[in-house]
Parts: sequence; structure tokens; C-alpha cells
Amino acid sequence: MKAAQVFRSVLTFVGSVLMVGCQSGPAREPLRAIDRPIKLERFMGDWYVIAHIPAFIEDEAFNGVESYRLDADGTIATTYTFNKGGFDGPLKSYHPTGFIYNQETKAEWRMQFLWPFKSAYLIVYLDDTYETTVIGVPDRGYAWIMARSKALPEKRYQELVGLLYQTGHDVSKLRRVPQR
Repeated sequence: MKAAQVFRSVLTFVGSVLMVGCQSGPAREPLRAIDRPIKLERFMGDWYVIAHIPAFIEDEAFNGVESYRLDADGTIATTYTFNKGGFDGPLKSYHPTGFIYNQETKAEWRMQFLWPFKSAYLIVYLDDTYETTVIGVPDRGYAWIMARSKALPEKRYQELVGLLYQTGHDVSKLRRVPQR
């Protein structure tokens, strides 16, 4: 993909994220991150995207993996890779930078895909073993169920879908991300 196409894709994505926050609808309290501290170093590494309420750039994602690396300056180098449209589809890769927003819990970040814009990124759920997590955004427009393995037992998956439902997400928009 040419640099201009990548720039347009990222710019369109950032614009759509910003516009979601401007949409009107029934008033409700924004989604919040978990209130317990997380061990940031333990959260780093690869997370397979099991399901998501996708942003448009990932609505045809296969083999989605979100990878985090804590840099010396305290930012989080992020790489999101997936095959577009099928297991053999073209490999897409995005590299936003994460910034810890809530220094006390480290469960609320800001992701920057394009300077100077940053979008909220909330760790809504994280199990005690750091094997499954649920990520959301304040308006509930996007969400990600992620795990350290490519697949989850169906019961566990349904529990995490239930958590999204309980936190006010429209789970009818949830898409399982095929992993192979």
C-alpha cells in the first residue's frame, strides 16, 4: 500500500473515531475502565483479537493480533496486524502509540494513530491471570475481546460477551475474528 493510501486510511479512521464522540443519542454515563491497578509489564505482549465491535479499518479482519511493548519513555508501542478479507488476504499493520492516561490504575490509555489526535482506550476487564481482556471506548462504539491464545472455550467467550452486554454495548454488532 502506498504511503498516501495509508495516510488516508489512518486519517479516515481517526475522523470516524472523533465523530462517534459527537453523535447524539440517549444520554448515559460514559464507559469506564476497571478501577483496580494493572501490572503494565504483565499486560504487554501479544493479544489475539477474538471478537470485536470493529472500526471500519478492521471490519474484515482475520488473524487479528494486538501487540504492546512498554518503551523506556513510558509510552506503549502498539502494533495491530491482521489479514484483510480472509486468511490469505493482504497483511495490514497499524502502529499507534499508547499513552497511560490514568497513572494510578494504568487501565485507561490514549491511543494516537495520527498526531495530535488521541482516542480513549479503556481496559474494561482483565482476568487475574492476564489471559483475557476486554477493551472499550467511552461511547461504547467499539470493543475488543482479546486473549493470549487464538481461541477461547465457548463458555468463556459467552461470559465475555455477557460482560459487554452488561456494560451497555450493542452485542449484535459483535463480530468474531477468525483465527488460524
